[in-house]
Amino acid sequence: MDLGRHPRIGVWAAAAVLAAVPALGAGSAAAGENGSGTTASAGAPAVPGAPAVDGPADPAKAKAEVEKNWTAFFDSKVSVEEKAKVLENGEFLEPLLGGFAGNTDASVSSAKVTDVAFTSPTEADVTYDLQVGGFPVLPGSKGTAILEDGVWKVSTKTLCALIELSGNPAPIC
Repeated sequence: MDLGRHPRIGVWAAAAVLAAVPALGAGSAAAGENGSGTTASAGAPAVPGAPAVDGPADPAKAKAEVEKNWTAFFDSKVSVEEKAKVLENGEFLEPLLGGFAGNTDASVSSAKVTDVAFTSPTEADVTYDLQVGGFPVLPGSKGTAILEDGVWKVSTKTLCALIELSGNPAPIC
């Protein structure tokens, strides 16, 4: 099927990638009050009176890690266990990720990061193209990366936004 000639089919295919088993996360309270798993305000100074820092100490290294982990998260060849390691609160969301693994569209999905803009030392806005079968179905998509336990991860907020495209939002979101 030529997804380029039928862009709506591509959007539905992308949503199907994320619609497999949204109810698995129903009982978890892993996501924070703001849905991103974080409750502290981003960009606040760590020490009262100290100036806020706009990004990580080594932006080039952080950007490379965001791109690597984002790509791994959307790579159909990466195991659920490895995907959980690059997802914010992934240890709680692993059963939800397992539900996607058997989905036909998920088995041919990927993402290409096109931009990373740090908004604080622990958060970044990520622009990416979600692809199914090598075709961009959601080009220019926006998400966020979160620094959690020293690792740059796909935010829970981003995963939930993608799941909502399916019309069946997971209760955890």
